[in-house]
Amino acid sequence: MRKIRSLSFKLWFTIMSAVILSVVFAYSLSQYYYKNLYVEKVKSDLIYEASLLAADYAGGKITEEYKRNIEWFNSKNESETFVVNNPRELSACLPFDIDYNTLISEEERQMLLEGKPIEKEGYEERFEKNIVAAIIPLTDGDRLEGIIYTYIPVNSITDLIHEFAVKWIVTAILFMLIVMLLTTKWLKKLIHPIRDMEAAAHQVSNGDYSIQVRVTSDDEVGQLGYAFNKMAQSIHLEEERKREFLENVSHELRTPLSYIKGYTQAILDGVIKDKEEERKYLQLISRETLRMQHLVGDLMELTKMDRKQVVLQESPIAFAQFIEDFVEKYEQVIQDKQLQLQMELDPDPIIMGEERKLEQILQNVLDNAIHYTNAGGVISIILKQNKETCELSIADTGRGIPQQDLPYITNRFYRVNKARSRSDGGSGLGLAIVKKLVELQKGELKIESEEAVGTKVYVTFPMIQSEWL
Repeated sequence: MRKIRSLSFKLWFTIMSAVILSVVFAYSLSQYYYKNLYVEKVKSDLIYEASLLAADYAGGKITEEYKRNIEWFNSKNESETFVVNNPRELSACLPFDIDYNTLISEEERQMLLEGKPIEKEGYEERFEKNIVAAIIPLTDGDRLEGIIYTYIPVNSITDLIHEFAVKWIVTAILFMLIVMLLTTKWLKKLIHPIRDMEAAAHQVSNGDYSIQVRVTSDDEVGQLGYAFNKMAQSIHLEEERKREFLENVSHELRTPLSYIKGYTQAILDGVIKDKEEERKYLQLISRETLRMQHLVGDLMELTKMDRKQVVLQESPIAFAQFIEDFVEKYEQVIQDKQLQLQMELDPDPIIMGEERKLEQILQNVLDNAIHYTNAGGVISIILKQNKETCELSIADTGRGIPQQDLPYITNRFYRVNKARSRSDGGSGLGLAIVKKLVELQKGELKIESEEAVGTKVYVTFPMIQSEWL
């Protein structure tokens, strides 16, 4: 039952049904046309032959010599041909015996008198057989002196059709057997990659995401194989990121929780006698609590953006002035780290955006630039406008990002430094949040980087057009 429901059987059944129906239809059509066309051809040939013989008739009584010529022709031809000049056969009416069976009817006699040939098909009582016949008149003025009667028994035609049918059926059976064999082999080859994908899908469902199917063609099945492999790789990567995320979050939470637990226990146990030291411990507890609060806040914000639950409170913003005001907060940090800040801001761009979200974007990018740039390095901020957009670039001369990590740097929980030391900071959520926020405000994010040279982050936003104002 399962085999009957399989795709290979359905395809095989469909192809074979189409082949059988085609063969049956072709046979029926050939039988119909073969019989009808052949019979019509026989009739026309009989009329043509009889007309040629009638052309030798010169009028008057039909001579014995003429009859002998017809007999000679009859002996050399497949059809039966003879001349009739018997008045009883030609009159088809009284005063002859009404029961006498003539070769022609009164209606046919009239047609012959008009010089028209007659075609006949069916059972002829005089010959006691089915025939195909043609009758040509031999007239002298308005008198019917005789007729040339030529016919072929239908049995000979039927025998030919039967012979044709037998050969057709034998050929059709051989053809269908060959088609069945070739179709079965072809379907096995066609279905084999799908069965491989089915087996691989079961392995993926059991947690083996490293499985890859062998792709041997570029057709739809091959494209399905490529898509399956890409899906398996994506799931594998997602699982790796999820595992890394859990490790990152566990690490990020375990460290502050350890501090909080240790310092709190020390205070509760009365180990700390000095009020100044107790205050120091409480400040450490507050710092670590704030660290966890930021981590949870980032996760919640990403979740809201994924679910499209974030509603922007947009307003026109003079982007250059906004950047200048924001960067002022970092002047002391930049001086303390002995970095050089370069700014080149076009004052014209005005964008629609939410200030708090734009601050988050700038903060995450600028924090990374400052954090990963050593003393003596340079951070440059450039804002320029194009036709309908403006582009903000924040570049540093820091350690840079390895090329193999660059495509994944905006994935959440992705960290270039897998050691996860506290000095490297962050949980891998910063650039993921930046990407989401930029897209939320109809912008584009692009990151270029080279190890030991530095990193450039490009953020492009649509500008407010003059007709909007």
